[in-house]
Amino acid sequence: MKTRQAFNPYLPSWEYVPDAEPHIVDGRVYIYGSHDLFNGLNFCLGDYVCWSAPVDDLGNWTYHGCIYRREQDPAAPKVRLTNGLAAPDMVVGPDGRYYLYYFMGGTKMISVAVCDEPAGKYEFYGYVKYQDGTPIGKRNEPFQFDPGCLMDRDGRLYLYTGFAFGGNPILLDGSTPTKHGPMFFELDTKDMLTVISGDELRYIGVLTGEEAKGTPYEAQPFGEASSMRRFGDKYYFIYSSLNSHNLCWAVSDRPDGGFTYGGVLVSCGDIGLPGVPDVAHARMDTGNTHGSLIEINGKYYVFYHRHSNRKQSSRQACAEEIRFENGRFEQAEMTSCGLNGGPLAGKGAYPAYIACNVYGRSGTRFLSMLKRPKAGLPYLTQRGGDREEGEDQYISNFCTGCTVGFKYFDLRQTRRLTIHLQGYGNGCAVTVSNREGSEPILRIPVETALEPKTFTGELPEGLGEREALYFSVEGKGGTFDFTSFDLA
Repeated sequence: MKTRQAFNPYLPSWEYVPDAEPHIVDGRVYIYGSHDLFNGLNFCLGDYVCWSAPVDDLGNWTYHGCIYRREQDPAAPKVRLTNGLAAPDMVVGPDGRYYLYYFMGGTKMISVAVCDEPAGKYEFYGYVKYQDGTPIGKRNEPFQFDPGCLMDRDGRLYLYTGFAFGGNPILLDGSTPTKHGPMFFELDTKDMLTVISGDELRYIGVLTGEEAKGTPYEAQPFGEASSMRRFGDKYYFIYSSLNSHNLCWAVSDRPDGGFTYGGVLVSCGDIGLPGVPDVAHARMDTGNTHGSLIEINGKYYVFYHRHSNRKQSSRQACAEEIRFENGRFEQAEMTSCGLNGGPLAGKGAYPAYIACNVYGRSGTRFLSMLKRPKAGLPYLTQRGGDREEGEDQYISNFCTGCTVGFKYFDLRQTRRLTIHLQGYGNGCAVTVSNREGSEPILRIPVETALEPKTFTGELPEGLGEREALYFSVEGKGGTFDFTSFDLA
């Protein structure tokens, strides 16, 4: 039974869990992902944590704490900064135990940890290995990265891995990126470690690089983030393209090859949707994205992540309901109400960090590991360092000419909107529109507020049950911290 609304990001604003693989166990959705640190110098510097929610209450997430520490892996390099725990995946073995497959920077191998519970304390188990005992990745194969698992209905276990980017020496660690797309290995379910598909590398036909040219994969060649799902009698391979900001899909009748390109599942800047033709028109700062698909109570959802703090390494978990008809997925739109099952209520308090569109007069940026400049661009951030509690994230540099959008609300009975700001802006106003780029439906005069202050306006009648709200600053020199707003 639903007890609370679901927002994006669906975890608390202080939590940074990208690369999420969702799995249902005993009526709960468990999330297995990497763990960024707020303002971290690199990706994936935290230990693995786990969250779960009831399948009928997707706004009610429970924190299970740390489930696996980096130091538990015997091969863990001493230097953490460039050697974090990257995107994992979980599969239930025939023995009923839970196996966590993961990659750690600096090892070149795919490691495995095991636990008797889905979110208990995992213990190191071993390395995926060939039959002679050599770990995969130790024969100068293409770079092993981002393992994805599938336990098929016939009891056969498949592992997918691969990395096609060529310009990241921190991750590559001297290894060769794949030229032939993602690899797969069939593993022996007796030990969940040993490759039984032979020593020769096998590829599933999701193309990248030169091989993708002139094919349907050319616009979205394989980059990283292998994940596999089965719906009905079809196998769906989910991956992040070389464009990085797009999560894509391919489909086949079998798990070990024959995949044909399907399309884009979601873009972390809404790139590809109407009015957003390319990265120059993105509706939020972009970077990499990674995630997967899941069916929950007859509906389909795509899990992915967004970026905050003006750099790539403060990533947050998001999810959207996605349309699935006749075996095909249509690109999902980034929203504030992703797992909610419909628009958010037109009454109550809402934090500004659930914005799904955040851009300045000059647009957005494709982020790097260095913070982008502040000038003219609003951004999501938090006060204090990495932490598990404290104030919510907020939008900083909410400035003249910027746009902050929230989707969607049922505003049929909403009459009043109150915004909470702190900053500078004598003679300015905050305008509110219900369609991007349209004339405002509300203009709220604001002023300099050295302490947090509220400003209120009356909404017009006649608004609908699925309305967006776009906030902008009008007037010279306005610059605020935008923390929250209330609907009444």
